[in-house]
Amino acid sequence: MEAPLMHPMLPAPPTPLPLLAALRRVVALLLSVVLSFTLSACGGAQPSQKVLLSALALQIDLTQRSIAEALQLNPADGLPQVSRVRVESQQAIPIGSSKGLHLTGRFDWRLPSDPIRVDSAFDLYLQRGERGQSWRLARPSGSSDGSTQDWIIDPLPIA
Repeated sequence: MEAPLMHPMLPAPPTPLPLLAALRRVVALLLSVVLSFTLSACGGAQPSQKVLLSALALQIDLTQRSIAEALQLNPADGLPQVSRVRVESQQAIPIGSSKGLHLTGRFDWRLPSDPIRVDSAFDLYLQRGERGQSWRLARPSGSSDGSTQDWIIDPLPIA
């Protein structure tokens, strides 16, 4: 029988572990810095969930009051309870001389005295505050000159 051919074992090439570890730390640090700038830039243009809930509750309340007034009824007491807001589309638009957003989607809500929760679609306009730190509910109100949209602006509670 022939003896199997044996190859001498060579030592493994040295790996620059300290250099690789340092490079990974630098890359991770750079990525985290870039992501934090990206997220903070996006966060300023996006209304919070609390703002959306407040704007939808105010929009329902104003609509209910308008209907009650037209029918000469007493308006319901208390704000509606709004939950589960799901934004499906968002578009930046000018509202008057300020920046605004047009949002559409779905949400759940119920009147204070009603046990039934309703899933509804929404069409919401929000105007940025003067310093970009707050939002206002904007409602289209026709056009006084026939060429530009007029708006009714209602302040939202400070979030």
